[in-house]
Amino acid sequence: MSDLEFYAHVATRGDVLGAGIGSPPAAWEEELGPDYADNTSAGLIGRDYGLVQLSFQEDEGIWACTDIKVRVRSLIRGAGVVPPPLREAYGEFTHRVGFDDLRALITDLGHSVEPDDDASVTDDFHRYRVSGSGARIFVVADADPYGNGDIDPDDPTEKRVGDVLYIDVSPAWWSDRD
Repeated sequence: MSDLEFYAHVATRGDVLGAGIGSPPAAWEEELGPDYADNTSAGLIGRDYGLVQLSFQEDEGIWACTDIKVRVRSLIRGAGVVPPPLREAYGEFTHRVGFDDLRALITDLGHSVEPDDDASVTDDFHRYRVSGSGARIFVVADADPYGNGDIDPDDPTEKRVGDVLYIDVSPAWWSDRD
């Protein structure tokens, strides 16, 4: 399997190695391991596994995952942000993912990827929704949105138009699932 297959799986199935929305923190630790950082506040946990970022909310003593973000852009910092269980399952992860490649694979899996026409989206990135999954894909639309002119297109650490920034799976998106 490949890193691109991982992203397509998350975007179409809404889980990471079987853990998903509603899974408790222990299920995520079982799948992704103990190497994470938690940021806690009353009734909320933000868990950072590097490539994968999670939100948990407590309701009547039960903790459940309420949001999954796969922060593809974090790979620019290096492969160290990929939890070892993901590397074991999917192999090496490249430092950037092109939206066209990801969309083609998602389409091959029988899903459509449509622009998400929401006025809150900026000119910096475009947001797309994946049919039937409740996932959104955020893609670089303008590598230099402020017109500073200091973007070096040959620098591998710079974002490029068409790069996937992150994939977000959240029940908030589910109201318009196909």
